[in-house]
Amino acid sequence: MKPQRRKRLFILLGIVVAVGLSVGLTTYALRQNINLFYTPSQLVAGEAPEGVRLRAGGMVVKGSLQRSTQSLTVHFMITDFKHQVPVVYTGILPDLFREGQGIIASGRLEHGEIQADQVLAKHDEKYQPPELRGMSATTAPASR
Repeated sequence: MKPQRRKRLFILLGIVVAVGLSVGLTTYALRQNINLFYTPSQLVAGEAPEGVRLRAGGMVVKGSLQRSTQSLTVHFMITDFKHQVPVVYTGILPDLFREGQGIIASGRLEHGEIQADQVLAKHDEKYQPPELRGMSATTAPASR
């Protein structure tokens, strides 16, 4: 084999190895950031792994909200109208959070309880911000 061909072959092999290594590392990094969505029925059935980051969604069970007087910790239950799962969250809840409202809790499942580090409150498609509730469509400020 001529020296020029050998040099080209080594360069090509180096590029293939570098691309393969970068794709492998990227895939590994993204795999750790995946958090799957589960319903309370799936959590009760044991379909979600313990200790792995996940998202769980459902309706907040009426009468289940308990706030701690010493901290920002709240305990509540979510349901899909078949099963209920307890959620523990420490932090300030979103303005739209209330009992009977749909939420998504992100965190880890530990001993059958979701240890949430983020709670998102869902709203319906008819939601309107409080600033615009009293305005009609003709008097509302134009969006940019």
